[in-house]
Amino acid sequence: MTTTHSTEVPTKAALPPATSTAVRVQNVVIKYGFILVTVVLFLYFALSEGSFRESATLLDTLRYVSVAAILGLGVTLTMAVGGMDMSVGAVAGLGVSVAAQTMVVHNQVGTVAILAVLAAGALAGLLNALLIVVLKIPDMLATLGTMFVIQGGKLILVDGQSITPGMTMSDGSTAPGRFTDGFLRIDRGTVLGVPVSVLIFGGLTVLAWVFLARTRWGRILYAIGANPEASRLAGIRVGAYRALAYVISGVLASVGGLILASRIGQGDVSAGTSQLLEAVAVALVGTSVLGRGRPNVWGTALGAVLIGIITTGLTIKGLPYYTQDVVEGAVLILALVFSFTLSKRRTS
Repeated sequence: MTTTHSTEVPTKAALPPATSTAVRVQNVVIKYGFILVTVVLFLYFALSEGSFRESATLLDTLRYVSVAAILGLGVTLTMAVGGMDMSVGAVAGLGVSVAAQTMVVHNQVGTVAILAVLAAGALAGLLNALLIVVLKIPDMLATLGTMFVIQGGKLILVDGQSITPGMTMSDGSTAPGRFTDGFLRIDRGTVLGVPVSVLIFGGLTVLAWVFLARTRWGRILYAIGANPEASRLAGIRVGAYRALAYVISGVLASVGGLILASRIGQGDVSAGTSQLLEAVAVALVGTSVLGRGRPNVWGTALGAVLIGIITTGLTIKGLPYYTQDVVEGAVLILALVFSFTLSKRRTS
C-alpha cells in the first residue's frame, strides 16, 4: 500500500480579529499620526488664541520658518544619500557676511551680492564633497569640520565685527554702501500679500520634490543611501552623486543666508548659528510623515510648519523661550518614535 503525502504548503494562520485590529490601528498611527499631531496643535492654538487665526500671523509663521525649512531641504538631500550636512547653519551665516561685505563694504548692487552668496554656498558644498568623497572622511565629521572652518573664516572676513551701513572701517573710513531696497525685498517684500521668502520656500520645496521623487537622479540618490555598494556594482558613480547632494545643500543653505541677510539688514556675525539645529530637526521630523521612515521633501516642509506652529503658538501664549525648546525637543522625539520605534515593530 502506497502512502501519499500532501505537497500543499500550509498557509499562515490568520491573525485573530483583535490582533488584526491592533495592527491596523498601529499602521494608521504610524502613517498619519504625525499629521494628526500637527492638525491638533494648529486647532488648539487657533481655537484658544484669536490672534493665531489671523492670516497675517499664519503668513508670519511661514516666513519665520522659511530659512530653517530651506536649510532642511539641503539636509534632506544629504540624508537621502546616507549622510548628514552639519554645516548648513554656518553656510547660511557665511551668506549673511558675504552679502553685507559685498553691498556695504564694496558698495555693489544686490544682484552682485546674490551671485556672490550663491557662489560661496556652492564652494562650501564642494569643500564638503572633497572631504567626504575624495578624502573619505565620514559625512558628519567632515561637515562639522567645515562648520568650524566657515564660522572662523567669516569672522576673519569681517574682522570679527558685524557689518552695518555707515560703520567705521578698520582704516578709519566709513563704509560707503548699504543694503539695497531690492535685496531687502527678499524677506521684507510681498507678492499679492504673500512674503517673498514664503514663495521662495514653496518654490524650492516643489523643485526639491520633483528632483528627488520624479527624476532618475533623485531615485539614484535614494538607492545610494539604501545600499551604496550595490549602487556601485550597478555602475552608478556613487561619489559624483554624493558630491552633487552636498553642493546642492550648500547652495540651498546660501539661499537661506540671503533671506537671513534681508531679514536682519546687517552682517550679523552670529547669524545662522541657531539655524543648524532647526534644520536638522525639521529634516528628521519629516522622516515620520506618512510612515515613510526615510527623508522626504514634503515631510521636511511639514516638519518646518509644525515647528512654526509651536513657536508662534507658545509665543502668543506668553511662554518663555526656553519652554519652546523643550516642546520642540519633545516633538522631535515623538517624530523619531513614529519613524523608528513603531515602524520597526510594524515590519518585525
